[in-house]
Amino acid sequence: MKNTYRDLIEQTFYFPQEGFEVIDNQLHFYGIDLMEIIKQYGTPLKISYLPKIGSQIKKAKRLFNVAIAKADYKGTYTYCYCTKSSHFSFVLEEALKHDVHLETSSAFDIPLIRSLYENKKINKQTYIICNGYKRPQYIQYISDLINDGFENVIPILDNMNELQHYDKKVKGKKKVKIGIRIAAEEEPNFEFYTSRLGIRYDEIVDYYLKNIKKNKKFQVKMLHFFINTGIKDTAYYWSELSKCVNIYCELKKVCPTLDSLDIGGGWPIRKSLGFEYDYEYMAEQIVKQIKSACRSQGVDEPNLFTEFGSFTVAESGATLYSIIDQKQQNDNELWYMIDSSFITTLPDTWGIKQKFILLAINHWEKEQNRVNIGGLTCDSDDYYNTESHVNQVYLPKEKGNEDPLYIGFFHTGAYQESLGGYGGIQHCLVPAPKHVIIDRDEDGELVTKLFAKEQSAKSMLKILGY
Repeated sequence: MKNTYRDLIEQTFYFPQEGFEVIDNQLHFYGIDLMEIIKQYGTPLKISYLPKIGSQIKKAKRLFNVAIAKADYKGTYTYCYCTKSSHFSFVLEEALKHDVHLETSSAFDIPLIRSLYENKKINKQTYIICNGYKRPQYIQYISDLINDGFENVIPILDNMNELQHYDKKVKGKKKVKIGIRIAAEEEPNFEFYTSRLGIRYDEIVDYYLKNIKKNKKFQVKMLHFFINTGIKDTAYYWSELSKCVNIYCELKKVCPTLDSLDIGGGWPIRKSLGFEYDYEYMAEQIVKQIKSACRSQGVDEPNLFTEFGSFTVAESGATLYSIIDQKQQNDNELWYMIDSSFITTLPDTWGIKQKFILLAINHWEKEQNRVNIGGLTCDSDDYYNTESHVNQVYLPKEKGNEDPLYIGFFHTGAYQESLGGYGGIQHCLVPAPKHVIIDRDEDGELVTKLFAKEQSAKSMLKILGY
């Protein structure tokens, strides 16, 4: 076996693969010459490649619509974007170009919805699926949307007391669409048996009959189902989906207005070069199993909704660093130090030991060695190594290179900014990096735009009261 970094990657994985190729020993990401971007903006650096958002949406729509056609399924498919994955305006605006609808999680999502409407990015027919445990302000904002004529706002009841608040706050005689969230059972190895969110399986039909059926103000349109581990080809997932569809059928028999099933989010993203997932198979099996269960109970199959957040935006993102030093701390542990912090820029890597695709950006012709990667903060958890990576961490040898070694973590476009406290106080006051948006013009040429400069000391000191 040859010992260069390039040989290692090509002999370990199928490479090149979608989104990644090496030209002149430098990594390109969806056709972007990353070294050119680094020369222009420096590191640390966040990048968002907008065309990937649209291609992910098109992929999911195509797969579900083909599955529906193959199964002669009578319901429709609606793609919703889960805003909590990334609230940035450029993400929402790019997603909305592809005829998606939205799912919200908290009160401040609603002013965001208002802003999108004022800027003509959505209209009053756009579906707004309102999830989460709702405090008074969230309930008021949802009610205001309904009162203002947003026709497809659907608050998903998370508990049995929520309905009475809409009963008081929503005005007029028009029927209010609502949904009910099922409290799914957790995986056997989870700390709890049942999700804290939603209403228990065996209480939903009885709750509808006693509290909603006779109330002329409301019509139940949707049953909502979501499991934390996502949509996977496991006995656990298929079992929970089956339970969900059975509850849908039971409720449909006594609730004629019910016509939609929201199966939530959780379509996986590529977190390693060895990622394998049969999206086509999963879409077809979901559609087939729902159709089969409904047919066996004599119930029309529901319209299907999904709430894909990470799937929509994660693979559009990358986080780039330079290696500023190497430290041999003992005979076995070689550390590469980055010019930022994992805690502030990629919090999932230390918070939940999340795996991301990690690749060198330059020096692919150099020999490789096994390393640990350290962040700048004094926190002992500010590192990335074999425990948090899918394989051992190997990178090109750094010592003796004329140019610094640059590395990239890829498919980091979901959650990292909000979890890291974007624009706020960073751990050890390590500044948030520059953020660059990359798009393509009508001729397919790359267009880059600096969305945010590196966070300044002045902005942080102002927050701290100095």
